[in-house]
Amino acid sequence: MDYQNAFAISAAGMSAEKLRVDVAALNLANANSPLSPQGAGYQPLRVMSSTRAVYGVRSFGDLVEQGMAVNQGLSVAPYRAPARRVHEPGHPQADRDGYVSYPGVDTLTEMMTMMVASRAYEADVAAFNAAKTMAMKALEIGGRT
Repeated sequence: MDYQNAFAISAAGMSAEKLRVDVAALNLANANSPLSPQGAGYQPLRVMSSTRAVYGVRSFGDLVEQGMAVNQGLSVAPYRAPARRVHEPGHPQADRDGYVSYPGVDTLTEMMTMMVASRAYEADVAAFNAAKTMAMKALEIGGRT
């Protein structure tokens, strides 16, 4: 068994899940940043994955066989979500009706993304540790006389 590939796959998974957590945290941090009256301001982000467009491979197995890192096909892109309007007549950026527009960040979705990504990260760590344990046991077997 090639342990370096197992380590690389686990490391790529950990990196991808860290990116998902970072993007969700950024969205949550900017959820209450008011938009300008013209609608300019923070745009929520999403992590997009695309292995076909990057490598031209047909399956995950082809990607692993070529020894490429899985997360090289990840990108962060803004997505259009309708602005959230909140009635705050005393706010300096309120419109004439007393509403302030905020980015269309869905707090529940972002929290779920963070939970799922952290669980997937834990699974990648467990896979990495299992591969490391197998490699160490293989070295122990070969070292005994």
